[in-house]
Amino acid sequence: MSTSRPRPRSPLASLTLAASALAAAIALALAATPATATTARPPTPRPSQPSPTAPHTGVVAGARTPARTPGRERAARTFLEGRRAISDQAWTHHPRLTGGRTATPATRAADVTHNWWGVFPQPGTHDGIMATHTVDPSYTVTNADNVTYAPTTKAQNSCMEVVTAYTNTGNEIWAWDWCGTVGPARTVPIDDAFLKNYTPGNGGPAAYSVQMVRDDNAANRWSAYLYNYRTAAWDLLFRQSGTDQSGLDHGWDMFEIYASVDPATGEGYYCTEAQRTSFDSSAVQLRRNGAWKPASPSDSPWTDTAPDPNAFLCPPLKFVQAGADDHWTVHQ
Repeated sequence: MSTSRPRPRSPLASLTLAASALAAAIALALAATPATATTARPPTPRPSQPSPTAPHTGVVAGARTPARTPGRERAARTFLEGRRAISDQAWTHHPRLTGGRTATPATRAADVTHNWWGVFPQPGTHDGIMATHTVDPSYTVTNADNVTYAPTTKAQNSCMEVVTAYTNTGNEIWAWDWCGTVGPARTVPIDDAFLKNYTPGNGGPAAYSVQMVRDDNAANRWSAYLYNYRTAAWDLLFRQSGTDQSGLDHGWDMFEIYASVDPATGEGYYCTEAQRTSFDSSAVQLRRNGAWKPASPSDSPWTDTAPDPNAFLCPPLKFVQAGADDHWTVHQ
């Protein structure tokens, strides 16, 4: 009785089976291996953001009525002229000279270009604003005519604007009075004492939190606070009432520069000086009817959705819409 013998596989079939086995083995190995090579780098930690309803006690340590020094007077005059320019052309974001002329490629090194970018909380949407703003004590401004106000924030018709002011006379937090003297009414140096009290010191970016609220509607009285991380409470920076003289009917939270061209680079001086500085505003919130909510596209549109870094005299500059109108970053 004869028995049948299995038919030998063709060379092509053997290769096909081998390839299938190899593919299965590779797939199994990949499934068991952590995908470390393709894992995205973790994002930079966001600054700690306090509760808007934390207690309001104490007074900002280090706040003082500023001396009328030539350097501060020059920076304040530039600031005021820039606000008037914004009032004249609030939604036009082209480089401007403080004298009101449009900057051109032939702009002289001595001319100062003014430009800004961020969010503009609209009229009738809020009676309070708060945000967390990064600070960089190492950023040094060398040119006496150049200043960087970033971030800087103001509520609609508020009696003050709270400014992170980088000038060649030093780095400070300003409470700019819009209802009285129309100038910096309180200044706080960004020094070790400020960082100890008003930044979280948890290894993340150095950042302070500011809050402005209208606490008397009839008098249009506003109070500005900084959050004290040591006491877990808001400290009063400045209080003022009266009529807002900014000439603008909206608020803002923005990056702002007054810059002139460095002949050595053909770019703004700050483009080199702030090369390692990240200007960041996060957790921008608006208060309405007693409730705090994140700024949104419906109430806080961007000043420009695609700003031209050349218009800021700094081609490497990047403008990042890090949140839905409640978080932005400017860096190189």
